[in-house]
Amino acid sequence: MTQPYHIPALLDETLEALRIRPDGVYVDCTFGGGGHSRAILSRLGERGRLFGFDQDADAEGNKPDDRRFTFVHGNFRHLLNFLRYHLLPNEAAREDNVPKVDGILADLGVSFHHFDTPERGFSFRFDASLDMRMNQQSERTAGTVLNTYPQEKIADILYYYGELRNARSMAQKIVEARRGKSLERVSDLLEVLKPSKNDLPKLFQALRIEVNREMDALEEFLQTAPRLLAPGGVLAILSYHSIEDRMVKNAFREKEAESRADRSLPVFRASKMIAPRKEETEENPRARSAKLRSLCLASNK
Repeated sequence: MTQPYHIPALLDETLEALRIRPDGVYVDCTFGGGGHSRAILSRLGERGRLFGFDQDADAEGNKPDDRRFTFVHGNFRHLLNFLRYHLLPNEAAREDNVPKVDGILADLGVSFHHFDTPERGFSFRFDASLDMRMNQQSERTAGTVLNTYPQEKIADILYYYGELRNARSMAQKIVEARRGKSLERVSDLLEVLKPSKNDLPKLFQALRIEVNREMDALEEFLQTAPRLLAPGGVLAILSYHSIEDRMVKNAFREKEAESRADRSLPVFRASKMIAPRKEETEENPRARSAKLRSLCLASNK
């Protein structure tokens, strides 16, 4: 049986949060298997438009044959520049011109495709090259991090991105081991660290975040995306671990607080966090940690 590229979490709740207008312009910043995009397209009319972003070239094979859809091979941290190009083609070079869209979605989770494709190196279930790159054109791999980063920096990555209490001892073992032989494969890393079962997901999460500079990209995205919303527009984000969820929650709260403190600013309202229903987590265990938050720009003050 062929494994699905990805099963979207909180699909119905996400569509409801986006308040899709048939003639609206929407952006799926993490296209992946295209599950969210196809659901959005099903609610758009003839005049609606959808842009799907993904930095992984594998995702392009999932794009729908639909004239309303445009696939963009790129990281969502460059959202503003790409939308300027596509929506303001005659004024793309003008930095003061900000295109407006009716909804933006970002699903920050890793696709099943990445975990279930051994050669990509995202999973500790397979002995593969220490890769973990979302964008396979990038030079930095998990091997690069483990074999070239200073011990202190490795420790910080494991502590802050994996929340591993034994991060410093892990970093020391890595640096000592690589003096004799570089760490090239998943089995090399696991042999050196012999991590507990509970530490394995955290270890791989930390390395993946660093390889793909996920927190830097998310921070840029959170600063840019609200500027792109048209009145009544919604920014919806699905997060899966406490680090990114905290960033999203704080960014949304700050945006709402700013608009309340200064009446000259656009009015933003943050929604309450939504978690998956029990029925969904039973069917899709990987959805258990999903959290949906949305930020809406008021249509009038």
